Amino acid sequence: MKKIICFFSIFILIAPLSITEAATQQDISPSTSWSGLFGGSFLSNPNISLVVDTFAYASNLNNDELENRDIPWFTTKGLEQHNGFNFRVAELSLYSPVDPYFTLYTNIPIDANGISVEEAYVVTTSLPAGLQIKGGRFKSNFSRLDAQHIHAWDFSDIALPYRAFLGPEGLGGENGIQITYLPFLPVYLQTGIEVLQGENDLLFGQTASQWPHAFSVFIKSSLDTSDYSTIYFGPSVLFGKTKNTNIVQDTEVEAYTTLYDMEAVWKWKPSNWQDITLQGEYLLLNQHGNAISPTTLNINALKRIQDGFYIQGIYRIYRWRVGSRYDMLAPFFDTFRIAGIPQELKGKPRRITGIIQFDPSEFTYIRLQFSQDNSVPGGLVNNEVFLQFDFTIGAHPAHTF
Repeated sequence: MKKIICFFSIFILIAPLSITEAATQQDISPSTSWSGLFGGSFLSNPNISLVVDTFAYASNLNNDELENRDIPWFTTKGLEQHNGFNFRVAELSLYSPVDPYFTLYTNIPIDANGISVEEAYVVTTSLPAGLQIKGGRFKSNFSRLDAQHIHAWDFSDIALPYRAFLGPEGLGGENGIQITYLPFLPVYLQTGIEVLQGENDLLFGQTASQWPHAFSVFIKSSLDTSDYSTIYFGPSVLFGKTKNTNIVQDTEVEAYTTLYDMEAVWKWKPSNWQDITLQGEYLLLNQHGNAISPTTLNINALKRIQDGFYIQGIYRIYRWRVGSRYDMLAPFFDTFRIAGIPQELKGKPRRITGIIQFDPSEFTYIRLQFSQDNSVPGGLVNNEVFLQFDFTIGAHPAHTF
């Protein structure tokens, strides 16, 4: 009897393992099995990284003045930083191939306001003829700067035209779909289109339409200008419906908006220990529609034609970087009319910035930045200093050109 009980005990332990092994061998045939990059532990262990961005800040303005420092006739939003220590964001990123056909990326920022999902999208990896589709929530590729995360910026804050037209983090994460085409040519030439929900509350606004109401079209090209230098450039256009209250104080804007963009980046890298990057961008906004007063319900015609640009340069030698940036609004166009009445600026909003940065390793940088901010014509000048610390742990994908 003891032998019989022992036999059945062993059978109970071994039988499930045998059945599982047999089922596994039956379900995964040679024609559907995965190997190499898409097999083994890689699928069950995605790449994970965490980037922490924090800084100390000092300004000649007090915190109330910073919070209310808008740009008249561009944005009613003030600055988010305050004097003293600031924790900006901790970005948790996960990415991994899903199977031979898709790769999944997520970026989850954690800040003082809580946790949000900035990006969660899949990208195709095996479509023919240079086609690629991205779907989910992602940062738009209508420009190089807009597609970058905060920690990848060359400066501690975004360029002035972006703050004025798009907000302090650019367009931000948008729900939608992107299709790009990269033909086989002697030079790099990528074209792309995007259909976006239009959640950005400065350029579009969630309530402008219940359907996707923001679209972008872009062309990006790259050429070698010498054995050690490359230029990347291209035009793009971002357009859609607008409905928000973030452009004019106490006024709701309902309009059709088009933002034109032209960018260029030139890099010179004769060795691994030094390089120079020059970057510039010009943006032109065309907006027409209605300005509605929520108190009187008066509806007046609105017309905007405004522009802006920035130009910057970064020189790196070993672990040190030095650079400067100059940005300006309304250099050529400054049309802002409500009911045909011009709303004129008292000058050209502008800013000049300089940085010095030390990179102890590829996972860390310490940046000192000084800016003289004249973005409020006729108002107070903001002389500000950032001391920024950025730390990365985990497997972080390489940044694009």
